Amino acid sequence: MATLSDIALAAAINILSAFIFFVAFAILRLQPFNDRVYFPKWYLKGLRTDPVHGGTLMRKFVNLDWKSYVRFLNWMPAAIRMPELELIDHAGLDSVVYLRIYLIGLKIFVPIAFLAWAVLVPVNWTSDGLANSKLKNLTSSDIDRISISNVQSGSQRFWAHIVIAYAFTFLTCFVLLKEYEKVAAMRLHFLASEKRRADQFTVLVRNIPPDPDESVGELVEHFFLVNHPDTYLTHQVVYNANTLAKLVKKKKKLQNWLVYYQNKLERTSQRPEIKTGFLGLCGAKVDAIDHHNAEIDRLSKEIALERDKVTNDPKSTMPAAFVSFKSRWGAAVCAQTQQTRNPTSWLTDWAPEPRDVYWSNLAIPYVSLTIRRLIMAVAFFFLTFFFMIPIAFVQTLASLDGIRKSAPWLEPIISVPFIKSFIQGFLPGIALKLFLIFLPTILMIMAKFEGFGSISSLERRAAARYYIFNFVNIFLGNLLTGTAFQQLDTFLHQSANEYPITIGTAIPLKASFFISYIMVDGWAGIAAEVLMLKPLIIYHLKNFFLVKTEKDREEAMDAGSIGFNTGEPRIQLYFLLGLVYAPVTPTVLPFIIVFFGLAYVVFRHQIINVYNQEYESGAAFWPDVHVRIVIALIISQIVLMGLLTTKKAAQSTPFLIALPILTIWFHRYCKGRFESAFVKYPLQEAMMKDTLERATEPNLNLKAYLQNAYVHPVFKASLDEDDDEDGDSQKWETESVPVPTKRQSRRGTPVPSKISVSGASSPSLPERQSRRSTPVPSKISVSGASSPSLPDSSFRSPPEP
Repeated sequence: MATLSDIALAAAINILSAFIFFVAFAILRLQPFNDRVYFPKWYLKGLRTDPVHGGTLMRKFVNLDWKSYVRFLNWMPAAIRMPELELIDHAGLDSVVYLRIYLIGLKIFVPIAFLAWAVLVPVNWTSDGLANSKLKNLTSSDIDRISISNVQSGSQRFWAHIVIAYAFTFLTCFVLLKEYEKVAAMRLHFLASEKRRADQFTVLVRNIPPDPDESVGELVEHFFLVNHPDTYLTHQVVYNANTLAKLVKKKKKLQNWLVYYQNKLERTSQRPEIKTGFLGLCGAKVDAIDHHNAEIDRLSKEIALERDKVTNDPKSTMPAAFVSFKSRWGAAVCAQTQQTRNPTSWLTDWAPEPRDVYWSNLAIPYVSLTIRRLIMAVAFFFLTFFFMIPIAFVQTLASLDGIRKSAPWLEPIISVPFIKSFIQGFLPGIALKLFLIFLPTILMIMAKFEGFGSISSLERRAAARYYIFNFVNIFLGNLLTGTAFQQLDTFLHQSANEYPITIGTAIPLKASFFISYIMVDGWAGIAAEVLMLKPLIIYHLKNFFLVKTEKDREEAMDAGSIGFNTGEPRIQLYFLLGLVYAPVTPTVLPFIIVFFGLAYVVFRHQIINVYNQEYESGAAFWPDVHVRIVIALIISQIVLMGLLTTKKAAQSTPFLIALPILTIWFHRYCKGRFESAFVKYPLQEAMMKDTLERATEPNLNLKAYLQNAYVHPVFKASLDEDDDEDGDSQKWETESVPVPTKRQSRRGTPVPSKISVSGASSPSLPERQSRRSTPVPSKISVSGASSPSLPDSSFRSPPEP
């Protein structure tokens, strides 16, 4: 087992590596040619320009101001200085609430660490349970002497752990309650004060039933004019444009290579040549520029044909549509109610904001989503449990004392103090980290296969599975497989009724491995995050080979985003480790506190200067964060009950049964009190915002604003921006209008279609029929109205890269 000196040496190594990363970051961020790498968000907002340094040529690339290097850590107080309200305006509510997760860690674990070290450490240290243990072959270390393992079985000292467990539970629940209340209030205030966005007026309708007499666009218009006559405004059907999107992406890639070869021609004055075979390694040699020009021309023709096919082939129109309303109130009513008697058709939900839409998955038939999710659930099960094999291998590196017993020929190597400390305190964490490097990508691919229609929902699903994976493999896997490897000889030479005692005693002995993992994954990982070595290299490669214009230089910047699908599960693992080990081995707590403090400062800096969030969900992920911390708290209570049972403290263990019950009740209270703010939009808030907007902007042309907000990115370039909307669409249509239809069968129509929505007869529809000279006037918007000019670019979703 790792001793305190081993842990101290490993901590020193990790602190040194983190310090090196910080120094490297401080130097690199000061260089003029790296400014766009470390401050891309300000460039994207148009609030920063390339630094200008007069004098020699070297000053254009190297910062020669020695005073700036002396203050190399001044970015830390600068990151904390920006007020929270200003940060919300600068980065959005999602980013600010994400930072609050780290603050919760500090609010919970700082007082818990104080209580644990003031009460539990003296209780554990002054006991002699390990010295008097009957399990003579059980390996232990100095760390274990200040853990619960050192308390003798049946001792009255366990009452201290029970009382402290209640204190930990009440403190954690109090912090969670206040934070849930605070975040819910922040979300409601954010939604009330937020600028106008297309998703506030729009609902995503899926599983539209087919009709033999009407197209999807006509069917949607007819249905909503009948059932939402006073609030329906316009709609846009969803196309299966996945093949077209792939062609556009391939064309953009070829254009980048063309720019690269043109730049190469300018530098060398020699026309570059390439081979047309596999990966450019074989085949005939051709002129690179001419070849790429020809390929781009060919792809342009394919794109034109595919676009025409998508917009004219009824099979390319999916039974889904984005339906927009004249008011937020109308959208809220539609999104939060059932539309028909059949609960499986005309399904409505709030549309994600245009930046958040994952267009590829909207083309997946709704009926296949259940099957896809079942397949991925089975695949995730096997992925999770087969990963136990490399986890078990990693555990062979976690205890050199155990290896020494089974492989004495390694004695000369592992007896060297420095090598022993390095392997035990550093190598296991690195090995486990390497095994997990591809896991987020695999989980995101699985989430995409399941068919979620927005980037935010994809990230939340991937985060949920990452959390389960971490719990099973990193937490349970390291506890159980590690315990089995360490105590193999003991298990083989004792009776079965002693197994629970051995396991209960050995669980706290894994603290040294988790301390190592926290230092490698947490400390060094966070320090590497701020260095941004990968974006730095990629930017300079693009800047050298591809950049010709200022627009190219902006596209070369990789601002990135928070990465909720990877960051939040890692935070939750530290919550789990901290809460489980707080009453068992308090030694873990200082390392977790350092992680939360360091991560808060680093990610606040990154959010202010680097990350450009892909979407804004208004902190919709917070209920998931809350429930996972509650689960970690319940797991810690169950682990403590199991430990006390194996320690022959059965007379005191029943007093812990109330803790999980109280915690579950607390979660149900928070769920009922606050969760609705994250899944529903109050009609009162919607009406207040609509009333205020009508009073301040009485001439707002909302239809022009919403008409093309949810057009697929591959169609945006083909829209005629000079088209003017008809005069009759400059105002909202508030009068009752008859509902035209081509149907022979009116199964879904409450009243005959020639009857006005208001109930009055109307044999003719001159105004609306004049605008419907063809079944679908606009092949791009498919909304029943001519395509207007594109809205302001600040309200338009950017094309997918």
